[in-house]
Amino acid sequence: MNPAPTLSSTALPAPRDGIAGAAPYGAPQLEVEHALNVNENPYGPSPELAAAIGRAAAEAAVGLNRYPDRESLALRADLGAYLAAESGIPAPDAHAVWAANGSNEIMHQLLLAYGGPGRTALGFTPHYSMYPEYARDTYTAWVTAERGPAPDFALSAEAVTAAIDAHRPSIVVLTSPNNPTGTALDLDVVEAAATALAEFRGLLVVDEAYGEFRRDGVPSALSLLGRHQNLVVARTMSKAFALAGARLGYLIADPAVVDTVRVVRLPYHLSAVTQAVARTALAHREELLGKVALLRTERDALAEHLAARGHEVAPSDANFILFRSFCDRDTVFEALLARGVLIRAVGPAGWLRVSIGTPENNAAFRTALEEADPR
Repeated sequence: MNPAPTLSSTALPAPRDGIAGAAPYGAPQLEVEHALNVNENPYGPSPELAAAIGRAAAEAAVGLNRYPDRESLALRADLGAYLAAESGIPAPDAHAVWAANGSNEIMHQLLLAYGGPGRTALGFTPHYSMYPEYARDTYTAWVTAERGPAPDFALSAEAVTAAIDAHRPSIVVLTSPNNPTGTALDLDVVEAAATALAEFRGLLVVDEAYGEFRRDGVPSALSLLGRHQNLVVARTMSKAFALAGARLGYLIADPAVVDTVRVVRLPYHLSAVTQAVARTALAHREELLGKVALLRTERDALAEHLAARGHEVAPSDANFILFRSFCDRDTVFEALLARGVLIRAVGPAGWLRVSIGTPENNAAFRTALEEADPR
């Protein structure tokens, strides 16, 4: 008779370099009355649309004993049709579109496919905090250059091309509108970056997660896709579509880029339920996008209010505002939280970011800020 196994007294396995001691990503998820910290859309689907999404999920559930459509071509075609309608570009072939579990997975797949050991990705600070972690996870070197000074945090074509010349990266990540600053890009910056990278077959990724919130007349990099084979535009349904809980991000690029990303995706990465929910949402996009105009109006009004108080405010084309506090930002953050308002201490020292909520959320934030951050 074999003896009973005993518990091992050996030490825990050692994580690989770069992981040991690192903290996982995570903005606070707290039960507060006014959650304005992660740039969510405060308006969820209507009961009627929720019921339609439920029916679509139920239809998909009948076949959950089988793997989902590995290529999700129907969803990719729907996404292409939406992009054409939203931005006025010619309707792309489904093979020029790719979808994954949020734009986070899109970015991770791009770095898996075009980054790696011996390769470098370039970003511009301040930037989304996950970019260097995508690089870390894929053994890609991450380097940065500075954006322009506050409050605009603008990028010029000259600054971007100078950074490309200095680092010769395999991947450049530009964000428009930028998180956490809200700054949108001029198309001449995108053109210059794509042209500079083409000299050594580098990839340009323009992250437009907040693209639908752009002010009128602010362009999208989608209009440049036909001119640059090395350009990728990434989008998400988490923000304007109010589907953060559904986890659906996507990209549009030359089909050859999409085919390369398909090599590194995990098998059956996009569930049948996710595909059904996303397609239903796209079919009802008029409702889901119906609050974007209101959120833009609320954003602009809140920016004017903050500027009138004397705050330095970054011009925003997103659904959030970055502003400089008068007092210590961590103290202001805690004081707001004590009043039931959760925002984000992020970006340059002394700055705070507030997501745009309902008019009631925004009014509560203004009232709380008067007490939490006096001049």
